[in-house]
Amino acid sequence: MSSPKSGMALLRLGQDIRNARLRRGISIADLALRAGTSTSSVARLERGDPGLGIGTLADILVALGLIDRLADLIDIRKDDLGLALAAEQLPQRGKSSSAMLRKKRSKLNHDPSATGAFDRDGIGF
Repeated sequence: MSSPKSGMALLRLGQDIRNARLRRGISIADLALRAGTSTSSVARLERGDPGLGIGTLADILVALGLIDRLADLIDIRKDDLGLALAAEQLPQRGKSSSAMLRKKRSKLNHDPSATGAFDRDGIGF
């Protein structure tokens, strides 16, 4: 069973599909034929039946010329919460590997003990 919020969203989706079909002057039987599904599946979708498969929805949207809308349902560029959570997980400031390598080379050039040029007795070579 679906939640009240999802049930309302499915009812609206069904109404929108019905309106799109009617605006195009397509009968339920014609839409079912074009989508490769049954008339009862189209009718169930238009009633907001939560048991209908997403593949059937996709086929009906293809037949209506609206398949691009399915891909835009979850546009991550507009997901404010997801973007905020992702931003929190990013490092505030990180060093690149090239910057770390430059720092290491600089230390080797200025610190003779870092190169191993001294023996244990402190005598330079």
